[in-house]
Amino acid sequence: MTRNTFVQRLLGAVSLDAAIYEEVEADVGATGQALTVVLLSSLASGFGARGLGGASAGNIAFIVVLSLVAWAAWALLTMQIGGRLMPEPQTRVDVGELLRTLGFASAPGLLRVFGILPGVTIPAFIVTAIWMLATMIVAVRQALDYTSTGRAIAVCLVGWILAIVLAVGVGVLFGPTVY
Repeated sequence: MTRNTFVQRLLGAVSLDAAIYEEVEADVGATGQALTVVLLSSLASGFGARGLGGASAGNIAFIVVLSLVAWAAWALLTMQIGGRLMPEPQTRVDVGELLRTLGFASAPGLLRVFGILPGVTIPAFIVTAIWMLATMIVAVRQALDYTSTGRAIAVCLVGWILAIVLAVGVGVLFGPTVY
């Protein structure tokens, strides 16, 4: 089996290519690549959020960390909801496989860097959030061996909503003041 390059995997991930998610799931060596995607996506969020007027290094760092925490919460919630509360008979939870696929599912977040452009910030974040939900659904369906896309949608929506609530709560409690 020929393995795709990192860039091909990124393009496949954002294109909702189930075969790419299967490849990443099976490739233990892709763990570093998945982590790279998550880190780059979080950095893109931090820099893209500058379009909201928060140009300080502290604000950027806070958004980057908040993005990482939100992704980690979403991944953990997905694992618990999908693997323990809503498994199908053939579902087998392997943390590494799930984290690799979910890492690549954050690939659309790389486009958040365009939020730095005036007037583009909010649309960029909304579009990429919805796109990441779609990639997450494919990633979960493949990693948890679901036959039902509806089940993957339910798992991802519940995890997504809970992760957003957590991120907003952390942002309100610890984030910079916006004027």
